[in-house]
Amino acid sequence: MEMKTEITLTMEKTTNTPGSTAQAPVKPHTLDVADIVILTVYLVFVLAVGLWSMYRTKRNTVKGYFLAGRNMVWWPIGASLFASNVGSGHFIGLAGTGAASGIAVSAYEFNGMIIVILLAWCFLPIYIAAEVTTMPEYLRKRFGGQRIRLFIAILYLFIYIFTKISVDIYAGAVFIQQALRWDLYIAVIGLLAITTLYTVGGGLAAVIYTDALQTVIMLIGALVLMGFAFVKVDGYSGLQELYFHAIPSVRDLNTTCGLPRNDAFHIFRDPVTSDFPWPGVLIGMTIPSIWYWCTDQVIVQRSLSAKNLLHAKGGSLLAVYLKTLPVFIMVLPGMISRVLFTDEVACADADTCQRICGNKVGCSDIAYPKLVMELLPGGLRGLMMSVMIAALMSSLTSIFNSASTLFTIDIWHHIRPQSTEWELMIVGRVFVLVLVVLSVLWIPLVQMSQGGQLFQYIQSISSYLQPPVAIVFMTGCFWKRTNEMGAFWGLLTGILVGCTRMALDFIYPEPVCGQPDNRPLVTKYVHYLHFSIILSVFTLIVVVIISLSTKPPDLERLHLKWILQPNSLKRVSSIERISATQEASPYQRINLMMVRFI
Repeated sequence: MEMKTEITLTMEKTTNTPGSTAQAPVKPHTLDVADIVILTVYLVFVLAVGLWSMYRTKRNTVKGYFLAGRNMVWWPIGASLFASNVGSGHFIGLAGTGAASGIAVSAYEFNGMIIVILLAWCFLPIYIAAEVTTMPEYLRKRFGGQRIRLFIAILYLFIYIFTKISVDIYAGAVFIQQALRWDLYIAVIGLLAITTLYTVGGGLAAVIYTDALQTVIMLIGALVLMGFAFVKVDGYSGLQELYFHAIPSVRDLNTTCGLPRNDAFHIFRDPVTSDFPWPGVLIGMTIPSIWYWCTDQVIVQRSLSAKNLLHAKGGSLLAVYLKTLPVFIMVLPGMISRVLFTDEVACADADTCQRICGNKVGCSDIAYPKLVMELLPGGLRGLMMSVMIAALMSSLTSIFNSASTLFTIDIWHHIRPQSTEWELMIVGRVFVLVLVVLSVLWIPLVQMSQGGQLFQYIQSISSYLQPPVAIVFMTGCFWKRTNEMGAFWGLLTGILVGCTRMALDFIYPEPVCGQPDNRPLVTKYVHYLHFSIILSVFTLIVVVIISLSTKPPDLERLHLKWILQPNSLKRVSSIERISATQEASPYQRINLMMVRFI
């Protein structure tokens, strides 16, 4: 009797929701004339801003091309930090995980807000004083030698090409296929052509200014969609009630497949059995977050382009404020999409999911594009299409520019130390084109790769590859005794252990709901966030033991006065001049104390 009631309730709800499979087939929405006009205006406007920024800054020097002449002010830096972080993978992934498991995924956003402050007040003064362009270059100056620099540069390029770029293109492909029914290759190649034009031509300045424009477009469109979505469920209280009734009509009643989680509205969940265990959220999530926000070339390069440390800090603070929004414009709308389109977004039967989205694991990643195409009227669909394209383009341009910087400065210049500045400029531009080609060639593999919850996939890979790098940077920045031997072998062994766990995940994927779990114990019972903690501790132990048992670093020979005397930073002279006056405001005095402290 209980089973019958459950099925009746589910069928009653889904037959009254747009897009439900229980309904008669409905012709999918497509873009009308107003949508196409808005989309065209957007593309022309972005291209114009990119071309304008190309001629606004000096692009014929390495500093001008890769660091925007170190003359950027706080507001475009903050907008670019946000846009670089929030790509199409963020929209698709956060909304999809929200639809599948609730609001716990928003912990990544709250964690990022704290770590961005850490970047501005602890790491940036060291990077700026070291006068570096890339993160591998910092490691070379800190430890001496070339092997750590080359290892990190190659590892970063690997991460960018096969995770960041592939994930963003996959997410863009999901939206394009659901929203427009366009040919995948024509759409993606067209977008890549536009982004490549101003990325190759304008360097970091063009990327930052177009990111600022796209941040505005993303926020406007996403807030509009959020409003439409909350109206449909009568606000947050309505969502809390309806989410637990969003059960697909086709499911195995002998399992929990397709049922909403009981802790869907909790961020801190069971420490052992949940999908977001709270020790992993507090600690295991923080270490990869430090890698992303404090040591990743894509993020740090934007801050290094600031005209001084105050503008770099101001950009970080703006990014912190903007990071409060994804919970409301991505996670909660994803949960609403499950309520409105339960049988499609929350499908629990492998054959049904294969028919709906081509993925037997699940279709939660279609949550956001489903909202866009079913809820919004003509014109606004074009605006949201612009939002998704903006997210895709902003993240891709950021990665293209930073990856070309890494290759040019850390790999090519090492191979050809006698290369001229003009040669480095040409190599940087050509490498962007190489990345574009690799991106297009990678699309078929992305389509066949990890499905289900895209954001979970991104974070699991991050937990396997990023903790060793974060530990090496943190010990290098804040522990003078760390030497090259300890850093290198800690990094190498940590990466090998992380790659082993990652390989096991690919060899033994998580079974479809209802199927027996025959994975090895380390993948079955050790959550990837818990593994992040274990891997971080392991790497730290290796770094400390080898550093203490080998010769200490010769800091004077390495010219590391910026480690020993951080208050002697060359590029914070404006703050130091403030301290010489009697008119300094309380905020300026606090700022000065923080700089001297770190």
